[in-house]
This record gives sequence, structure tokens and C-alpha cells, in this order.
Amino acid sequence: MILFANMHGQFQIRDSVVAAFLPNLSYSYQFPGGDISKKYGDNSTIGVGLKYKTKKNFMYSFDINFIFGNEVKNADSILWMVETSDGHIMDGNGLFALYTLYERGYNLNFSIGKIFPILNPNPNSGLLISGGVGYMLTRMKIDNQNQTAPQISGDYAKGYDMLTGGISLNQFVGWYFMSNSRVLNFYGGFEFQQAFTKNLRDWDFQSKQKDNNNYFDYFIGIKIGWMIPIYKRAPDNYYYN
Repeated sequence: MILFANMHGQFQIRDSVVAAFLPNLSYSYQFPGGDISKKYGDNSTIGVGLKYKTKKNFMYSFDINFIFGNEVKNADSILWMVETSDGHIMDGNGLFALYTLYERGYNLNFSIGKIFPILNPNPNSGLLISGGVGYMLTRMKIDNQNQTAPQISGDYAKGYDMLTGGISLNQFVGWYFMSNSRVLNFYGGFEFQQAFTKNLRDWDFQSKQKDNNNYFDYFIGIKIGWMIPIYKRAPDNYYYN
């Protein structure tokens, strides 16, 4: 008598190239260049995304990243219209307003890449090279404590925030590691972004006119990410006589 049993077990990542969905979290530290380097210093991003890896080691990715930084350059020239001669802003109570300036923004990216199993511990890991397109937006955030200074709060703040956005390009070169463990899966390397942006506000208080200039912004960054792979289980067939 022959009995057949079909039991399910995991693919062995070290033996087979697998297709998988890869929800991921990422962090990057970026150095600005081009026009945006005249406005802000170094920044960081925190992102969430979804990757799909095929059985031929092609990688399709979509992610959204929150941009944040603490250095705003030339702040006095940006807020010159509302500052006193000694560089302060008066609030509605006749006191010096307490405020802080930040860089804020986000970028959306879609990219396509390929994993090359070079010096790899398994056929699902190796050198990852990718590139794609997206959208980038940045602005200067004015954090006025208790909103006591109306001249830099609410809609008035929009006249100073240098809100810019536009189409962007992205590239990544780094190491991609996928293991049998659902937990130990990560990537890290260098990312490059270029954005072709314009001011999105109708009026710029700094120049007292609408800003119609075109800007070229770019970032060079170091990026790391953590993934949780989702893939089908492989059937293990057992035969008994």
C-alpha cells in the first residue's frame, strides 16, 4: 500500500532563489547639494515601504520617507520683514517670541533594481543596484511656541516656508541580505537623489514677489533598512510503501 502525504515547510533561502514581498522600515542620513544646500544643513529620513523580489532577483520598490533636519541657513534674511534691528521677533504681548526653525518634507520613490549574488552567503543576497523616479517636497517649518506671534503663524508662515516640490530621481548601491529567519533581513548602502523643484507658494515674503525660479536639489546619503519577507511555503512530499 502506498500512502502520500503533502506537508508544508519553508523554502531554504540558502538553497533556492525565492519570490517575496518585503515590507520594510528604513533610516538614512543625507548630505544636501545644489540649491537646497543653500537653505538647509544635513538631514535624516525615516521611511516605510514595500519591496517585491522576483525569482530572478529583480527588485521592485515603493517607499515614502519623512525628511527632517534642524539646521536652517540664513534665517535672518528669510525673516527680515518681521525682525527687529537686533534680530528678534516681537509677539502679540510685546515680548520676544520663542520660535525654532526646522527643515521638513517627504519624498515618494518608485524604483527597479537587481540583486547580483556577488560574495553572497546565499542566492537571495548580494549587491543591490536600483534606480527610479519619485516626488520630493521640502519646506521650512516655523515652530512658534503657543502661537503668540501672528506674523509667523498660520497662513502668514506659508509666506516664509520656501515650500518647494518636484519630480525626483533616485539611485541606490549597497548590500542586500535575506536569510531563513523572518527577522534577520536587512540592506544598507549609499543612496543618491536628485530633484527638479519649484516654489509652490503664490507669494514669497522674503523677495516680496512670486518665486518662479527652477531649482536643482540633490542628496547623497547612507541608508539602512530592515525587512520582513513574506513568501509561500514549499510543499514537502513524503511517500510510504
